Amino acid sequence: MQEAKEAAIPARHVLFDTWFCSPASLLSIHALGYEVVAMAKKTEKIHYLHEGVMQDVKAIYRKHKKRRGRSKYLLSVEAAVRKGNESLPVRLVFVRNRNNRKDWLVLVTTDMHLTEEEVIRIYGTRWGIEVFFKVCKSYLRLEKDCRAVSYDAMTAHVSIVFTRYRFLTVEQRESKDERRLGELFYLLMDELPDICLAEAVRLLVSLFAERLQERTMLDEQKVQAQLEGFLSELPSLVSKKLQKCA
Repeated sequence: MQEAKEAAIPARHVLFDTWFCSPASLLSIHALGYEVVAMAKKTEKIHYLHEGVMQDVKAIYRKHKKRRGRSKYLLSVEAAVRKGNESLPVRLVFVRNRNNRKDWLVLVTTDMHLTEEEVIRIYGTRWGIEVFFKVCKSYLRLEKDCRAVSYDAMTAHVSIVFTRYRFLTVEQRESKDERRLGELFYLLMDELPDICLAEAVRLLVSLFAERLQERTMLDEQKVQAQLEGFLSELPSLVSKKLQKCA
């Protein structure tokens, strides 16, 4: 990373899994000017400062209420990592383990401006890179098909392997990815629009008026008087906004 920084390679976040995640690595990478998004270790040996107490991620997870429903994450808390006299604020984002719904994983980031959804999305790109290298090494023979010692030959071989991988991704996109459906994909993904507050109140007031008119003893003038009386008893700020609904 020091060499990458000296070479002025543009980057903002450094992604890695639990193998490299420790308070020392978070502090050292942040000192280089990069932010970290990583998978934290679920171990009692690594502690985070949370609510004034040094705790491991398991203890932090147990003491907080989890989000229900189909939320993308279970829990998000702010904490800090410490190494000697150094301290760095971090955010811990607890997510479900897709391979075991009863289990959970925890992501850690030093970028406090990221939302929980952005933390999950950014870390997800690391898995795509892992799949890319796995396919290139295991199936496209990145390491075995070229025995040349020439730099140009090795560069050409790597370029050919990467091109073959792109052929595979295009085929996968066209055969399995729903986005290949074009405009139909976006029509399927569009949610029903929410009714605005004014429209919702207008519908309620209209329903109220219809129910009053069902009573034979009330004519239109009496119904209007009932509505005006109803609006006049509301707070002035609300009443002014609802006058047009009546």
